[in-house]
Amino acid sequence: MTLNRFVVLSGCSGGGKSTLLTELQRRGHAGVEEPGRRIVREALAGGGAALPWIDAAAFARRAVAVALADRTTAQGLTGWVFFDRGLVDAAAALEHATGEAVLEPLGRAHRYHRRVFLAPPWPEIYVNDPERPHGFEAAKAEYERLLSAYRRLGYTVSILPKTDVVARAGFVLERLEV
Repeated sequence: MTLNRFVVLSGCSGGGKSTLLTELQRRGHAGVEEPGRRIVREALAGGGAALPWIDAAAFARRAVAVALADRTTAQGLTGWVFFDRGLVDAAAALEHATGEAVLEPLGRAHRYHRRVFLAPPWPEIYVNDPERPHGFEAAKAEYERLLSAYRRLGYTVSILPKTDVVARAGFVLERLEV
């Protein structure tokens, strides 16, 4: 069996995932930006309605499609490939928004590295912005859903420490040593 090089950074909105991805990229690793952020920027620029606060189901369906496309594109990359969120996050959002049982089939058919890293709720660094207008309570609820989803799918969940980004990147890379 070959080692799955696709590593997910997931967890609480505003928990420092994108900052961590940037640090891992600075260290020479490949990274894939969060599908949701790209979808929101695209919708805001073009007046689209696939926004999580307008049509959560349309947003989640779009996120599933983008996450699948990201996986295909990432096949051409070498070494560790870090995903700021991914297909499991999108499938969990779709299941939450619609009740459709999509998490298990999508999550089992398209696996990532067995260890996933979750950013815990961290109110001291949480901020709203035009792409993240929801409050901290909604972010905490999302975190709990994702923690449950990754565990349901059999991933080993490592909770990121609430520390500076350099130490967080070291934490991730140390746990990926095989």
